Amino acid sequence: MSENNSESATQETKFNIKVNPPVFIGAGGLCILFVLFAVLFPENAETVFSAIQGWVVHSAGWFYVLSVALFFIFVVMLAFSDYGRIKLGPDHSEPDYSYVSWFAMLFSAGMGIGLMFFGVAEPVMHTMTPPVGEPGTVDAAREAMRITFFHWGVHAWAIYAVVALSLAYFAFRHNLPLTIRSAFYPIIGERIYGPIGHAVDIFAVLGTLFGVATSLGFGVMQVNAGLNYLFGLEVGTGVQIALIAGITILATISVVLGLDGGIRRASELNLFLAVALLLFVLVAGPTVHLLQTYVQNVGHYLSGLVETTFKLYAYEPSGWIGGWTLFYWGWWIAWSPFVGMFIARVSRGRSIREFVIGVLMVPVGFTFMWMTFFGNTAIHMILEQGFTQLSDAVAADTSVALFQFFEYLPMTTIASLIATVLVITFFVTSSDSGSLVVDMLTSGGTEEDTPVWQRIFWSVTEGVIAAALLVAGGLSALQTATIASALPFTIVMLFMCWGLYKALRLEIVKKVSLRDAMLAPRVAHNPVTWEKRLARIVRQPGREDVLGFLSGTVRSALRKVADELQTKGLNATVDHDEKDRLWISVSHLEEADFFYSVHVRPFTPPTYVMRDTSKKRGEKLRYFRAEVYLKEGGQDYDIMGWSEEQVIADVLDQYEKHMHFLHAVR
Repeated sequence: MSENNSESATQETKFNIKVNPPVFIGAGGLCILFVLFAVLFPENAETVFSAIQGWVVHSAGWFYVLSVALFFIFVVMLAFSDYGRIKLGPDHSEPDYSYVSWFAMLFSAGMGIGLMFFGVAEPVMHTMTPPVGEPGTVDAAREAMRITFFHWGVHAWAIYAVVALSLAYFAFRHNLPLTIRSAFYPIIGERIYGPIGHAVDIFAVLGTLFGVATSLGFGVMQVNAGLNYLFGLEVGTGVQIALIAGITILATISVVLGLDGGIRRASELNLFLAVALLLFVLVAGPTVHLLQTYVQNVGHYLSGLVETTFKLYAYEPSGWIGGWTLFYWGWWIAWSPFVGMFIARVSRGRSIREFVIGVLMVPVGFTFMWMTFFGNTAIHMILEQGFTQLSDAVAADTSVALFQFFEYLPMTTIASLIATVLVITFFVTSSDSGSLVVDMLTSGGTEEDTPVWQRIFWSVTEGVIAAALLVAGGLSALQTATIASALPFTIVMLFMCWGLYKALRLEIVKKVSLRDAMLAPRVAHNPVTWEKRLARIVRQPGREDVLGFLSGTVRSALRKVADELQTKGLNATVDHDEKDRLWISVSHLEEADFFYSVHVRPFTPPTYVMRDTSKKRGEKLRYFRAEVYLKEGGQDYDIMGWSEEQVIADVLDQYEKHMHFLHAVR
């Protein structure tokens, strides 16, 4: 992959602005036009939104359903094929976060507010008003849980995984910008830095903003309902806009603190509160029944996975699918640039197989528990205990469903208070994560530390869009904006799958060609005695020893190879940096360049060397290796003590394998 200078993607001025102007101005301008239209002409906006939603449901519903099915098949295929062993980063990279922190951030960024809003409402609504069949029956309840699992299951996370895999692979393994455009590199090459790349990133920004705004709209409606229940605060659009302003300020503070300072800690708080609330419902509700239904719901969901994946209700046409399945697919797709980029940032160093299994299985398992414990408890209350008032309340206003549900459990006020706090913290993590991602997209994906004002700008913009959608039609406008904004990005995602597959296939071809390459045998002009070889093996050199080896033997060897390659008309250079690394690179123009480097790496000595295990003693006993790295990462072998001829032979071995790879892919 070619590495583009970050200056071509971003622009920095003396006023501390770091943006990619076409994307920043294009996305910002379209957002301003949308907000003005929704606020100044709310009735016209509502009419337009309804027309758009009707067209998408009628004419493009099949496209959404088929695309989401392909996304799921694609990521599963990657995980369980040879591609699954490839790392999202160099071969030697390790994950940046522990499993607990990784899962907490996946869960909070992915769909936290949605679980709070729909955890009770959706199972109840599907039971009492099913798409087909008799309402309010056991069969309707069973089918309601399967539909709910389908909407919140592996398909949603497969959508996120497509974007996250593409971003992480191209950014961390091939050093391309952490933006959506990078996934198009195998298809259009350097043109990702032109108008096509700008358009792709603008679609991603708009999808992110409307997807996050939809979640913020749901969240603030539920916060308003919770505060009304707890403190009697009036329910209305004006109050909800004020709440958006207040919570956006909290989100902005979290954005300013950054990924590790704010977002990770807020995510871990979310997970703790969510688990506490989940356990409370399990214990306070019909515990044994919930455990039984959880197992049965999972089995029912898996047994009908193929049927539900492709179900469009073509033989029972109604508007149900547009308000539910297509809305969810649009919501997840609109969220995918934001969630995908966020997941990519926290998943560096994991293999594709580990990533896919983690992203598809772990959050889905928790989500299924949440939907079962809340949904089946509510259904049990209605069908078995006769609390039909709960279904009436859900039908009247879905935002109050959770708080009406707590009315029938002990410690109602405490549970409602925790739920309200949890919605607010989910609101904050969704908004701050989305702002961070949009800021990276509009700054070209190369600026980690963008100015604070840029992150604040996008955080405020998300809140303003959410407020404008509430003014322009409330829940219906939120659904329409999500479905419509996701349509162009669905096409982008299909191309992302194609680009990622091409790149991964090329990498596998390279691995096979390097493994099978027939190399000329080495000839040692000055054989080393076995005693000297043994001495080199057991020696534990210090840092200065290895640095001296690099500056002397290795540099001389690389310089000789580069000089000889230049006489053959090739552009070969030798360079070093302050991180104790020395390398040779050979340009092959449009084809993949050759890269061979030697790094000074510290290691802890083996236990038979360390008699004193104190930290201070361990530091003194540390030894160093001169390890070889290629473009795809560390090769896990040490050349310290090799002769100049042996180093040259190793470089030529690797270069010959590289040329064999280029021949294999021509």
